[in-house]
Amino acid sequence: MKQSVGKMVSFRRPDGQEVSGYLAEPEKLEGAPAIVVIQEWWGLNDQIRGVADRLARAGYLALVPDLYRGKSTVEEEEAHHLMTGLDFADAATQDIAGAVKYLKTRSARVGVTGFCMGGALTLLALNANPEFDAGVVWYGFPPLEYINPANIKVPVQAHWATQDAFFTLDKVDELETKLKDGGVNTEFHRYLAHHGFANETAVGAGRIAATQFDPAWAELAWDRTLTFFGRTLWSKA
Repeated sequence: MKQSVGKMVSFRRPDGQEVSGYLAEPEKLEGAPAIVVIQEWWGLNDQIRGVADRLARAGYLALVPDLYRGKSTVEEEEAHHLMTGLDFADAATQDIAGAVKYLKTRSARVGVTGFCMGGALTLLALNANPEFDAGVVWYGFPPLEYINPANIKVPVQAHWATQDAFFTLDKVDELETKLKDGGVNTEFHRYLAHHGFANETAVGAGRIAATQFDPAWAELAWDRTLTFFGRTLWSKA
């Protein structure tokens, strides 16, 4: 894994509370779009910092809000404990909303992307916040009753694993139908892979048995993600 190139910064939530996040900056800041990156249930760890760094190398300003307030883990039981202790509505309407406001002071267009738990929060954030310009979801979604397609006015791309034991294809199909029937510009991709296929640390030992990194599918999904953000976030001028 490449060395982190970003730094921790502070920003304010809409309620005035100050929180922190990991910010990775591109080589050329002028005119660069920005992306809020939302962690998996492990916390703000080296892997998710690497995602922000990757986006920065692709020309984006990337900010990962520290939803767990400095805590992270490599153990499934502790990750589950941290996730169940997170107020998802507060994270979506306060932490993530604060992150997009912070980025909007530096970039005209801001996207959002998240993985697993972060995928669920990506949809909740798009549902709650009209300031985003596009979103990419990676193998995660909240209970479908929490999503109102009428609130999502921007394009959404999503990546799913056909062997996913946590977010099964029947529910993915139901989500896709709900979004498309509701008028959302939706682009879903499915891969013959397991949950967490884009997380290079998902290799078994110490991790969930039902997750598995797949470099080939991960690269294809990343190519599609960067093409999508290139189309939706960069100025056409």
